Amino acid sequence: MSDDAVSGASLTNREGYDEHFLGPSVPLPMPTRPEVETVVLPYTHFTVVLRPDRRLAAATAVCIDGERLQDLGRDDNWRLDPRLPESAQTGKAVYANNSLDRGHLVRRLDPVWGTDSEAATANDDTFHFTNAAPQADVFNQGKELWQGLENFLLDHAGQFDRKLTVLTGPVLHESDPPYRGIQVPLRFWKVAAFMQDGTLASTAYVLDQSPDLTRDADRALAGATPGAPPPLGAFRTFQVPVSDIAELTLLDFGPLPDVDLMPVTRAPETRWKQLESHSDIVLGT
Repeated sequence: MSDDAVSGASLTNREGYDEHFLGPSVPLPMPTRPEVETVVLPYTHFTVVLRPDRRLAAATAVCIDGERLQDLGRDDNWRLDPRLPESAQTGKAVYANNSLDRGHLVRRLDPVWGTDSEAATANDDTFHFTNAAPQADVFNQGKELWQGLENFLLDHAGQFDRKLTVLTGPVLHESDPPYRGIQVPLRFWKVAAFMQDGTLASTAYVLDQSPDLTRDADRALAGATPGAPPPLGAFRTFQVPVSDIAELTLLDFGPLPDVDLMPVTRAPETRWKQLESHSDIVLGT
């Protein structure tokens, strides 16, 4: 076992994501195609649905209790999940000596709530490679918007009970560029569920790091260093219909498409709303 693995016994008591956390059931997103193999991995307050064939998560689901969050430090001690063979995970070799970040799928802060012991365990659990996917290391407004979505939605839910369930993952497409034995996702999705006026509500978002395929970018790619990761573009964040996420990912989102707060009657060219700030988010008609 490599030095970035941990003892299997340390993960045997994890209960994972609670689909009844909000009251109404919000099930784990699972593939709609029966031939797609997944492994369900529970952690503390969140669960990863892993695709061994892609060595990445198809989806993650986390419960966020905004009233009980704790502010803990980070140590960046990334490690493999010992419940899986190393060949089914994207480990540190993919991220070594290049411009790729280990992008948290379940944001580190989100499951860090509850008792001191619970919060500390959840904090550590987010640093499993199963909860990461390669992202460009640039930081720009689009990425900042993406990283602050949960905070914005928790603030919106402040007049209620400040609880969210957040489902997140990469869009695993067959055309994703290959690199060091994996394919690097170019898009990421997030679906948030919460209670609004006593009923279940949802919103959905896409983070796009597709390369800018201009002539300059093409020249840069042609002269790229052998073995370098694929060129990735600046992050753009969109609010999108939940039903579009279901179509992109071929995952089942249960009741969430039907309780989406974003109108889906827009013309196709404006169906995805690019966000310049959190104030652009649609939370009702």
